[in-house]
Amino acid sequence: MKLTGKRAVITGANRGLGEAIARAFHREGASILLCARDETPLRAVADSLNAADGTNRACFISADVSRTDDIDRVVALAEKEWNGLDILVNNAGIYGPLGNLHEIDWQEWVQAIQVNLLGSAAMARAVIPLFLRQNSGRIIQLSGGGATSPLPRISAYAASKAGVVRLAETLAEEYRAQQIFVNAIAPGALNTRLLDEILKAGPERVGNTFYNKAIQQKENGGASMEKAAALAVFLASDAAHGITGKLFSSVWDPWQRIETFREELMNSDVYTLRRIVPEDRNFDWGES
Repeated sequence: MKLTGKRAVITGANRGLGEAIARAFHREGASILLCARDETPLRAVADSLNAADGTNRACFISADVSRTDDIDRVVALAEKEWNGLDILVNNAGIYGPLGNLHEIDWQEWVQAIQVNLLGSAAMARAVIPLFLRQNSGRIIQLSGGGATSPLPRISAYAASKAGVVRLAETLAEEYRAQQIFVNAIAPGALNTRLLDEILKAGPERVGNTFYNKAIQQKENGGASMEKAAALAVFLASDAAHGITGKLFSSVWDPWQRIETFREELMNSDVYTLRRIVPEDRNFDWGES
């Protein structure tokens, strides 16, 4: 029970990866507050978790992370239920409009930034005072493919996901001394409703290459949600104490063996966003 006694807020917890993380946290003993916009599936997840062990460690609240008044209600409920908080999982996210930038609906583009980037920042901003009060806390930010490579025709998602990773790195430095540790997870290509959006949009809007990859992903089952949820459990647990400012791939990185390289990890820029310079590619372009 790696999270016994821990109190966690998980956004976007009514389906997909958010639900998988909620179930993993609950199995590991955490008390969890689930939030998402759609109340009916959210209630079903909470009821299912509580029925599994006969406790009431899972509660829920309908909330939109792009609205600060909704975020205030989430934090107020955590205070009421537990008089504090230990973990925030920023999972809520949307793809936004699909298509070339000059062709998409601008307000839909802005909304994706509001949910993915501003919503994550606003949630963190709201819970950090609770963490500061107890001199400890964890923020786990869900990233995506757009954080580390371009995603043509999915620009709002790509830009926002790059933004949340840099936000996580920055918050890690701001609050390291207060024992608030902030990390991001790249969960891999998951078969969720976002994949269904790509398939429904078709190659005309997302491009042949991305569309064909989506078809292959649908057929092969995609990356493991359970593995991504297990990484979230690890980052929320005492085993990850002191690890901060990193972007971990649940699929490719050896995070299960963290103890073998912890010192090297925390004294390097490994698993961070950075600019590639000529020397990194063995190019000798001379000094300016």
